[in-house]
Amino acid sequence: MTSHFKGLKNFEVIDGINVYRVKVLGRKDLKTASMISLLSFPICALAKGISLCFKNKYEFINTQFVVPTGPLGFLLSKIFKIKNILSLHGGDIYDPTKKSSPHKNKFLRIVVSFLLNQADVIVAQSSNTKENTEKYYKPKKEIKIIPLPYEIVDFKKVSRAELGLKDDKKYLIGVGRLVKRKGFEYLIRAVSLLDKSVECLIISDGPEKDNLKNLAIELGIEDRVHLLGYLPTEEKKFQYLAVSDVFVLSSVHEGFGIVLQEAMQVGLPIVSTNIGGQVDLVKEGENGFLVNTEDEKAIAGAVVKILADDELKNKFSKKNIEDVKNFGLKNIANDYLLVI
Repeated sequence: MTSHFKGLKNFEVIDGINVYRVKVLGRKDLKTASMISLLSFPICALAKGISLCFKNKYEFINTQFVVPTGPLGFLLSKIFKIKNILSLHGGDIYDPTKKSSPHKNKFLRIVVSFLLNQADVIVAQSSNTKENTEKYYKPKKEIKIIPLPYEIVDFKKVSRAELGLKDDKKYLIGVGRLVKRKGFEYLIRAVSLLDKSVECLIISDGPEKDNLKNLAIELGIEDRVHLLGYLPTEEKKFQYLAVSDVFVLSSVHEGFGIVLQEAMQVGLPIVSTNIGGQVDLVKEGENGFLVNTEDEKAIAGAVVKILADDELKNKFSKKNIEDVKNFGLKNIANDYLLVI
């Protein structure tokens, strides 16, 4: 059960999953939820949740995010006396770039602590999410770490020329919404410190797009920074990933980092910041390099090491292709079954 948006069906079956969409207040964008839509979801979805629980006699509830869905999962679990597994995803309990982050608000910290302690099982997607939860909310229950699953994406490989890219260039690639937390400004600044043969591809869109464009112009590298926007298909994204040289995650904070799993699938060496769930996926010197946040010099330095050493690049590539298999759907599903 999730929130509705214009053009989407109220109900549909996706890959065998019944998806119910509930109309909320103030939802104006498909990709981003407004504060009003977040706050209204538990209220708007309660009646539908009660109806579904009466009808289907569920064995357990898996509540995704303590904010905003936590209150809804709590109420339904108490009304129907069924187990509630509360899954934490990072940004719902800690986002250093947002004034509205629950960890910065005393009232919200109290609410979140209550919901955590009322859950039957608490699951964090990464060790960092677990650490932040324990630091700011001090739950009395143990927190289990279960990473997000990953299903290998099948796609048709194409040449650089077919994507309008050049064979004599080295391409760094980043994927994620263009928001402050993703730290793309540090990736762009890093490009300005590198040889002119190195260019950068950034996939997605968001409110920081104009600021990033202006930064590239200011640094005189607008011809080396390619903001590709939202791509029409998942396949197209993987085609760009597959022909790139290094994946860079420059986030100020990341709850987990699904984009890292995608980079791992195609065997990209990784340069990532060292605060967040990414430290569970990227092991220093084994499949990539970890660098401090907001440090373009460190990003550039790590990139230079990889591009200058084919043996190291191949080592990271093979390790990532092998490691991504650990996040298979069956493995993660079994982890959840063990905690029910």
